[in-house]
Amino acid sequence: MKKTVNKLSASVTYGGHNTKSNGIKYTDGQNVQAAVNFGLPIGNKGGYINFSGSFDDRKPTDRGGARTDAIYKRYPGGVDRTDSFLVATNTTRKDYSLVVGQSQYRSGQFSFNAAVPLSETATFYSFGGLGYRKGKSGGFYRLPNESRNIIEIYPLGFLPYIGSDAYDRSFVTGIRGKVAEWDVDFSNAYGQNQFDFSVLNSLNASLGKASPTNFYAGGPKFTQNTTNIDFTKGFDWLSGTNLAFGGEFRYENYQLRPGDQNSYANYGLTRQVGVDGSGNPILVPDFSGTINTLFGPDGSPRPGGAQVFPGFRPENAVNANRTAASIYADGEFNFSKAFLVNAAVRYENYSDFGSTTNGKIAARYKLNKNLTVRASASTGFRAPSLQQRYYANTSTVFTSGVPAEVGTFPNDSRPAQLLGIPKLSPEKSKSVSLGFTGNFGKLKITLDGYYTKIDDRVIYTGQFTGSNSPSASPVDKEIYQLLSLANATGAAFFANALNTETRGIDLIISYKFKLGKGTLNADFAGNASKTNQVGPIHVSEKLIGKESTYFSNSSKVYLENAVPNTKANLALNYTINRFNIFLRNNYFGGVIEATNTIANQQFYAPKWVTDLSFGYKISKSASITLGANNLLDVYPDKIAIAGNSNSGNFIYSRSAQQFGFNGRYLFGRIDISL
Repeated sequence: MKKTVNKLSASVTYGGHNTKSNGIKYTDGQNVQAAVNFGLPIGNKGGYINFSGSFDDRKPTDRGGARTDAIYKRYPGGVDRTDSFLVATNTTRKDYSLVVGQSQYRSGQFSFNAAVPLSETATFYSFGGLGYRKGKSGGFYRLPNESRNIIEIYPLGFLPYIGSDAYDRSFVTGIRGKVAEWDVDFSNAYGQNQFDFSVLNSLNASLGKASPTNFYAGGPKFTQNTTNIDFTKGFDWLSGTNLAFGGEFRYENYQLRPGDQNSYANYGLTRQVGVDGSGNPILVPDFSGTINTLFGPDGSPRPGGAQVFPGFRPENAVNANRTAASIYADGEFNFSKAFLVNAAVRYENYSDFGSTTNGKIAARYKLNKNLTVRASASTGFRAPSLQQRYYANTSTVFTSGVPAEVGTFPNDSRPAQLLGIPKLSPEKSKSVSLGFTGNFGKLKITLDGYYTKIDDRVIYTGQFTGSNSPSASPVDKEIYQLLSLANATGAAFFANALNTETRGIDLIISYKFKLGKGTLNADFAGNASKTNQVGPIHVSEKLIGKESTYFSNSSKVYLENAVPNTKANLALNYTINRFNIFLRNNYFGGVIEATNTIANQQFYAPKWVTDLSFGYKISKSASITLGANNLLDVYPDKIAIAGNSNSGNFIYSRSAQQFGFNGRYLFGRIDISL
């Protein structure tokens, strides 16, 4: 939203990790960032158009361990021959581990912001942008002599990668001005995000030696168009009153596009159409069949689809729309110079979830010229997104080193009906907050406490499985068959599973003063918050007794303890002449490993992370900065429970994150303004 004209500003930043993890030194994750901004005047009445562009190129990192399980088994019998295999191939256990760290990433962004006066009382404005992001992240290694690998293609197995190409588009136009003493703003905003998945260095095991190694897997596309009209006007009532009202119409479209056939199909599936004269079954190829005909050296069926991320199937394809229309009003009333009350109400009608009315009331009271108290209370409503309603796909999930194909199914699918998964409904919330601000000259303090309750919160369930054993129930047998059609052994869903409460407190303290010939800014920011499940898990009668699958122990930890409940940072910024020194200490509270096994829910202790940078202003138009994030090379606690390391692949937790595990990052930046 920059408005400057006839001024060029640019910056280039280069950095990378220089760190030591688990006794190994790393120099990786190099990152180049470049940005430029320039504006031009339009006409002679204050019009302008401002352009910004950026480029980002980031290399990957790897902080994984060496796998400890069997890498090569000889069949029949499954005898572990790892040691002799490693000697014969001149490889190490680390060569068969996944890459654990930041992914490879490249992006380019362009944006503009413009405004042109049309008259003394009206201005046309527009802003928007285009963006492209390309990523590449690794999955779990597929071992040489297993059903997921074709040894003729990858004699040593392979590490598959998920590629992503994301396209962002946005365009906003509007006119703001005055109509009969009211400030009016009429606008239309269009936005779209498209995400294309590809699978690289992989294969479809059911195609055998004929399998390609790269696949197009399809992907989602989301479009939103919003039209608004807003009216605001100030009045002399009381000590000053401001009224506002408006309306909004929003259109949403969600598409899920299928991948190429070889990215999702299982060419080893067949169905029986009869028997021959000898009583043998007659089988015909059928992607929807339930009889496997291709098996790997370990005796298990060859899985279909691209390894690591099977493509979206034609039956997953979606083209769904919805609309939402709303009207809203807002009033701000200054009952005195010290006492202000703000009230707002919004009515919204969704084409797929009905209507809702929500409101907010807030108040501010100035105790004196230094202290102010403020409070608010509100209700909220969030309709499940089209993505949560319609997303469907199958992917490989590794649990303790054991792979499983898990399908995500919509809530109106047959598996959801069999399991009694209800259709999604909106989340509803209530929130209150209370705080104060203090302005004591050089010292400024803000303290706020808040409470939010969400009913019918949408979560992603655990994995439900069926069974084809002779003693299985008809429902379990049908679930098993339906999952087989999707190349899956487990099913997960989005569901309104529980109620939650969040309590928290935020504290911000700022102090600015002269120190010698320079100026020191000291800023402290701290947050303590806790989210908890409230009441029982919402399950249907069919799922009574399966609450631990519906909302698992690991999901509960993810909700309550997998991210720090306490964070704080103290930043010191000292400027003297042309020099600038910035020092920041960041505190991250402890977290817990998100796993279903209670005994494996390891606690990772709180940590302090220090950032330091030095800046120098070369001239009025140029400056340089050198610095380090995580200067002291602090890492989270290592995994101490073997069951959490996925056979040694992980040294640091992948489910409980405080601040990442890439280590020290060194950087340099040049800023130019002409």
